[in-house]
Amino acid sequence: MKTYQFTVDEAHAGARIDKFLTEAAGLARSEVQKWLKQGTVSVGGRGVKPNYRIAAGDEVTFSYEEPKELELIPQDIPLDILYEDDAMIVLNKVRGMVVHPGSGNPDGTLVNALLYHVGPSLFDVGDPARPGIVHRLDKDTSGVMVAAKTAEAYRVLQEEIGSHSAQRRYAALVHGKMAGDHGIIRLPLGRSLKDRMKWDIAPKTGKPAVTHFRVLEYLPHYSWLECRLETGRTHQIRVHMAHIGHPVVNDPLYGYKKDHFPIEGQALHSRTLDLRHPVTGEAMHFEAPIPADLAACVELARREDTL
Repeated sequence: MKTYQFTVDEAHAGARIDKFLTEAAGLARSEVQKWLKQGTVSVGGRGVKPNYRIAAGDEVTFSYEEPKELELIPQDIPLDILYEDDAMIVLNKVRGMVVHPGSGNPDGTLVNALLYHVGPSLFDVGDPARPGIVHRLDKDTSGVMVAAKTAEAYRVLQEEIGSHSAQRRYAALVHGKMAGDHGIIRLPLGRSLKDRMKWDIAPKTGKPAVTHFRVLEYLPHYSWLECRLETGRTHQIRVHMAHIGHPVVNDPLYGYKKDHFPIEGQALHSRTLDLRHPVTGEAMHFEAPIPADLAACVELARREDTL
């Protein structure tokens, strides 16, 4: 347990206590607000709410338990490897697998599997908290993704993904019939102000996000799409499709609550990846077949009586 103690001076009098502690303790405001709600903040020995206005001379005590650092442990978890050499590894990630450890998922992730498969050298590649990971897929999105095995390959691959020279195409089953055979959605994305787990359209503060789509097949009440990412924002396809009135089937965050399809999580699959090899510069194409659960959803959606 770590404890902070502050005496409020005249300069900070009148400020909200959550804002004051964010600056004084150097913590994220969301973290401070969480501790306030849990009653670990007191002024003069009594608990206060996040909107409490501090006064000069207030004695503020703030106690909280520091989160334990995640230990990355190699784990023998099967991988569906599409391609591998000394520089990179291309995988078909299964639906339900988290890419890297985090809160609520300390192990059993793709990173744990990669550390076992590649070896300790992976610790020196990219972000220490997610070694080798060039780009991510959501837990319940399956399909192609690439990871680097050397620091130089990581640098080059990240540049390819970031500059959009690498092409990523997804298959998605969405609600409703699209108005046209193809289109482009240009809507900036930012964190939702109502739910920190979600993202939202943010015209003024969001980052640019562009999704190209074309209809592969019109179904009675659904559309089977190919979506190409021009940018790679978190939840991009899911938010864009929901915003235009065609949410991804079975999407637990942005979709309808009445979906009854035989799939865990959203009906979204990273189908192809085109990039240049980080060492040789050779143009390479990778494809992950449509998984059985998503194929079953498409077959069900072909029926006229599907709800």
